[in-house]
Amino acid sequence: MRRLGTFLKQTIRAVACVVMLASPLPAAAETVEVAPGVQVTKRTYIAPANEQPFFGFAAKSAEQKAGDEKFVSAIIGATGSREKAFEETTKRAWMAIQGGKVREAALRFNQAFLVSPEQSSVYHGFAVIAQARFNDLDAADELFRIALKQPNPVKALKADYGRLLLIAKRPRDAQAVLDLAVKEAPDFGDAWTNLAWARFQNGDAAAACAAAEEAAKKRPSNNSSSDLTAVRSVAQCK
Repeated sequence: MRRLGTFLKQTIRAVACVVMLASPLPAAAETVEVAPGVQVTKRTYIAPANEQPFFGFAAKSAEQKAGDEKFVSAIIGATGSREKAFEETTKRAWMAIQGGKVREAALRFNQAFLVSPEQSSVYHGFAVIAQARFNDLDAADELFRIALKQPNPVKALKADYGRLLLIAKRPRDAQAVLDLAVKEAPDFGDAWTNLAWARFQNGDAAAACAAAEEAAKKRPSNNSSSDLTAVRSVAQCK
């Protein structure tokens, strides 16, 4: 695994490292097929292309395409299968997110996109990047909705989407998503924390406290703990 870590460090900035900066997308948006049957709105940002979702949709040269293929072959060889290569790459991407290293996370999710572009975690990860780095709530919403339809979603998907809807000031939509999140993953504390906020914002402090109590039992993540403390305070939970 140390060898793989070294390999990824060496390639993280080399893989399709298009460094052209792009301007924000004009109003007339176009869609692009990024995987078989998957269309996304083309959005670009002022950042290196390999730190943007889908490499900023930059046109790649033959040399860059060959570099992508070389990377995919090498990481599959290093891990033993495409599935394991994707798992390893996304694991490192989520670790970067948890550590607040959003730029590194974007690089990792772009690597995952090269390995298996149809997987839910690609769109989930890019949704988080769109919101956390570029404050593009519309892009994040679109990508979360795509992630919900793609194979092998992680249990945090609906919890994270619900939180995005709360940030977008759509608490009713958020509660509908988070009700499903806690039903499908009742042991996931972060989903209960986000549900507590949704219930509070929808005017039900008692139900918010009930969800907060469940969250406390499930040991929410470090990132969610402060949210839990805050909602218990504003809802005046006992």
